[in-house]
Amino acid sequence: MRAVVQRVKETKVSVNQEIKGKIGQGLLVFLGVGEGDTESDADYLADKIVNLRIFEDEEGKMNLSLFDLEGEILVVSQFTLYGDCRKGRRPSFFAAARPEKAEELYRYFINQVAGTGLKVETGEFQAMMDVELINDGPVTLLLDSEKNF
Repeated sequence: MRAVVQRVKETKVSVNQEIKGKIGQGLLVFLGVGEGDTESDADYLADKIVNLRIFEDEEGKMNLSLFDLEGEILVVSQFTLYGDCRKGRRPSFFAAARPEKAEELYRYFINQVAGTGLKVETGEFQAMMDVELINDGPVTLLLDSEKNF
């Protein structure tokens, strides 16, 4: 499972000009599910992301987590995180999970994060979405559950 995590001042996701999810200060998480991913991959990423200390304290050091700020999370599914561009000019998505499995693990991940008590908003699975954000920093991190093992 892969995630692109961006620290944001605010962000929202819309489908057909209808806002589906909107948060203030917190994290925008683009989440991709791979063919071999399981609930343990989602557990790992959910725990890692909610506990990341990437917000600045009073001394300007990245030392605070979402819990310290009472921050929020917007989770957007993004199968293109498994795009392989090594050959040719068109990406291959062979390593991405099939939609049924991907949606199941996407929803599982959301439930794991929501279970921490943090406010969680989402996009719409398999929809064409417009994502607007104000980056904070910018701070952007790439996480891959496969690199945990």
